[in-house]
Amino acid sequence: MPRRWTTEEEEKYRSELVDLYVAQNKSLRQTATILDIKEQTVFRRLARLGIPTMPHRKLHYLNRRNDIKIPGIYSKDLAEFFGIMLGDGHISHFQISVHLGTKEAEYAEYVRALITKLFHAPAKIAVRSSKYRDIYLGSTAATAWLLQKGLVGNKVKAQVCVPRWIFLRNTFLKGLVRGFFDTDGSVYKLKFGIQIAFTNYSIPLLEDLQKALAQLQYTPSDISGPRFYLTKRSEVKRFFSEIGPKNPKHRKRFYQFLHAPVG
Repeated sequence: MPRRWTTEEEEKYRSELVDLYVAQNKSLRQTATILDIKEQTVFRRLARLGIPTMPHRKLHYLNRRNDIKIPGIYSKDLAEFFGIMLGDGHISHFQISVHLGTKEAEYAEYVRALITKLFHAPAKIAVRSSKYRDIYLGSTAATAWLLQKGLVGNKVKAQVCVPRWIFLRNTFLKGLVRGFFDTDGSVYKLKFGIQIAFTNYSIPLLEDLQKALAQLQYTPSDISGPRFYLTKRSEVKRFFSEIGPKNPKHRKRFYQFLHAPVG
C-alpha cells in the first residue's frame, strides 16, 4: 500500500499536475519529463488525486497532429506519390510508409522530401539493421484521407487500381507512372536493346498502368504473370526523357545499357 502523503505533498503534486497536465495540456510523457519522474508515477498521482486522464485532448492522441495539411488540389506531385504508394507503399490506420532497398539511400531522401512537401510535415527515414529503409509519416488524418482517395492497406488482397482522378490529365499520368516505376519497375539489357518492366500482383493495377501508358502514346506489352514491358528502343529512350524516373538506380542502369556495345 502506498505511503500516505502529507498535506504539503498533496498540495504540491496537485498544483504540478493541474498546471502541466490540465492547464498546459501536456501529455503523460511530457509531464513526466518535466517533473523528472516516470510516466507510471504521473498516472498514479492523477488517480490518487482524482484528476481524470484526458488522452483525447492531447495533441498526439491516436497519432493526431496539428502540423499536417491535407493536399487541397490534385497535382503531378500527388499523382507521383500515389504511384510510389501503389508500388512500395503501405498504409496502416496510423501511418504512411514506403519501404525501399539497401541501395536506394538517395531516392529515399527524394521520397521523404516529396511526402514532406505534400503534407507540410516532416517525414522521417528509418534505416533497418539490414540497411533497408522505411520512409514514414504518422497521421491518422493523412491515412484516412488517402484511403478515401483510393489507396488501400493491402494492395494485392484488394486488387487495387489507379484512382480515376489521375486519368484526368496527362501530367497526372506521368507523375503516377514515374512514382510506380521508381518503386516497382526495373531495367533490363536485351541482346539488341533495352527493356523496362512494371511488376505488381494486382492485375487491375497493371491494366490501369497499361492504359496510362497507352494514353501517353506508348505501346506496352500484354500482361505476362505479374508484369508487362516496354521494349521499343525509341519508347524506352522517350520514357527516360519524358517521364524522368528519379530513382538513381534505374537511371544508372539505363545509361549504362544505352551506351553499351550492341550484341
